[in-house]
Amino acid sequence: MTDAEIPDPDPGIPVLTLRGVSKSYGGTHAVAGIDLTVPAGMYYGLLGPNGAGKTTTLSMIAGLLRPDRGEIRVGDVDLRAEPRAAKKRMGVLPDRLRTFDRLTGRQLLHYTGMLRGMRPDVVADRTADLAGALGLDDALGRVVSDYSAGMTKKVMLAAAMIHSPQLLVLDEPFEAVDPASAAKVLEILDAYVAGGGAVLLSSHGMDLIEQVCTRVAVLVAGQVLEEGTVHEVKGDLTLEQRFVELSGGLGEVEGLEWLQTFSD
Repeated sequence: MTDAEIPDPDPGIPVLTLRGVSKSYGGTHAVAGIDLTVPAGMYYGLLGPNGAGKTTTLSMIAGLLRPDRGEIRVGDVDLRAEPRAAKKRMGVLPDRLRTFDRLTGRQLLHYTGMLRGMRPDVVADRTADLAGALGLDDALGRVVSDYSAGMTKKVMLAAAMIHSPQLLVLDEPFEAVDPASAAKVLEILDAYVAGGGAVLLSSHGMDLIEQVCTRVAVLVAGQVLEEGTVHEVKGDLTLEQRFVELSGGLGEVEGLEWLQTFSD
């Protein structure tokens, strides 16, 4: 199936559905039977403290890990039964960026498009469009290993979007990105969501999540403790305060009194 043959999503079917998804490592539950539903035309926030199971969940959604139990569907496609068809419908920006950094930015996007089954002329046109929108025009001829962290993040976002997926899975997309570039990326994503795309967004930036997301899920110790609209989840608190509360609170710092003695 080429990029032109990917069917339009049925507006009545969620873009992403997880049902009873679990994953364990050596008897320890990283993800313990979670359910999530991400509709079209929405930013959906996935929150959780370090070690909560977010990375494992996102890796399963991206098809990099297989769940021990449960079902993941991208639109009406079962990820386990039809992994290639499901992956065609999504673009992924991981937090721990690993890429072919000895390629130039242009070569990287060309290679990504070829892997997606796109025609070379379509890849070239979309590369130009994305580079202009993301401020990468002057960087396309340089190898990615020479990019700053923020520029690497932007070229990988372009790679995630080049085949016009129905779902974007973005893990810390604005980390190391300067405010002007972040505002431009948000403008692009806003238009994408307004056109019916869905963004599954994982970030520790609570202000950003509260600003853009319609619904959020809070994952703690591999379980969804809260899910709903931002207003439903945070109640009378800020989203950051509610997140800290659900994550177990701040607690007390003990045993570090020596930090106040200072060395001579």
